[in-house]
Amino acid sequence: MSTPNFNIDTHLTQLISSEQAYAYNIVPSALKNDTIIFKTDYVNSSLQQELEIILGKNVQLELEDTELVKQYLATNFRVKKDTKEENLHFTTDFLEKLLLKAKQIGSSDIHFEPFENTCRVRYRIDGKLKAQFIINASEYPVIINKLKIKAHLDISEKRLPQDGRISFKNLNEAFDIRVSTLPTLHGEKIVLRILSKDADHIDLKGLGFTKQELNAYTESIKKPNGIVLISGPTGSGKTTTLYATLKLLNDDQTNILTIEDPIEYTLEGINQVQLKENIGLDFASTLRTFLRQDPDVIMVGEIRDVKTANMAIRAALTGHLVLSTIHTNSAWATVSRLIDMGIPPFLIASTLNVSVAQRLVRKLCEDCKQETTVTQAAFPQHFNIPKTLTKHYTAMGCSHCHYTGYKGRKAIYEIIPVTKTLIPHIKNNDLEIDPYLNTYNITTLQKNALMLIEQGVTSIEEVYSLLIN
Repeated sequence: MSTPNFNIDTHLTQLISSEQAYAYNIVPSALKNDTIIFKTDYVNSSLQQELEIILGKNVQLELEDTELVKQYLATNFRVKKDTKEENLHFTTDFLEKLLLKAKQIGSSDIHFEPFENTCRVRYRIDGKLKAQFIINASEYPVIINKLKIKAHLDISEKRLPQDGRISFKNLNEAFDIRVSTLPTLHGEKIVLRILSKDADHIDLKGLGFTKQELNAYTESIKKPNGIVLISGPTGSGKTTTLYATLKLLNDDQTNILTIEDPIEYTLEGINQVQLKENIGLDFASTLRTFLRQDPDVIMVGEIRDVKTANMAIRAALTGHLVLSTIHTNSAWATVSRLIDMGIPPFLIASTLNVSVAQRLVRKLCEDCKQETTVTQAAFPQHFNIPKTLTKHYTAMGCSHCHYTGYKGRKAIYEIIPVTKTLIPHIKNNDLEIDPYLNTYNITTLQKNALMLIEQGVTSIEEVYSLLIN
């Protein structure tokens, strides 16, 4: 008996309904040109003709073991149950398989989105949402109640957003899930964020720094005091970089305190605090308390406002190393952002150790990427294409990458250490910093993106927004 591949791609499962799949005992395995290939345990011409009439496409049937067909059906299609007890049992089973599949394929979030007659379930894979299941609207309330109960939320409250947490455990997996509900027109939308408890795999050297960038960053974080700021949009890997930094700094002689929202990884030997703004436990007030706890290193999840920024500056001035994130588009824009918050430029110049910007770039699938010739049309208008770039690769899509054309992600960085030569530029809040970056051989996000295109690691489409700026 062959081992089944349970990851049937979404565009295939949507070719037929769950009722049709179970009625004919068929599972779609591929779509070639205009022909749907089905696995089934019973092959005859009548079945093929009937399916072709119903679906309006050519059909090819492949014989498969009965037990494997059942497993394929149970994993990829939902079947409606008659009784509440059976439905509840199936819902528990469905949710467990949903979570395990998400973890298995590296999904960071699961979205449940209710509409008038259906509910769509999507996974975020390598930063992009991809549809996985369609659930009948009548079945969704059972699922949402099950999730809310597990997350210790109020199942009767459907008018206001709620946040909770689930600890998932079975024989092989253990991880936490952050649950967020949001009232919408057709019901509550739920997003599950999968939080891994294991930080063993996080290593600063494996994140994507070049040798030069790693040396510059490492020198900055080993200073006894000052501020290290990492910028980038939501989902760009800032928190992962911070955790990797904490792991490097963590030893028996160092007192490390963190205030986070949420705590994504549990780090042995580090004192971690979960943000709870509803009871007054916010970034600024917790930072103030941290200063009475004799810290060496402080990590603040995010600098969101002037209160938090002022407390971070104060902590750095009094001999502490402060790590945090901030939302800006580039490493140099972080300086302008702090000035806009009301922080005097001379304080920024005297406390900021390094400003980092980062992005997560999807890597092309090695099994299906296709080489093509470079043309100006592929790039933003008036973009100056490097002479060394004569070819690039495009995303195609295959079963190995869930038909996205990409598999895995890589971080790219822009690192500006604060040196004596940079201080005058900070104090003047210079808008044009490119000549300085070129003089001191600082690689920008755009240059790093171009290098990945040249190396065939990613596509022009994936980093297009970086090429515009």
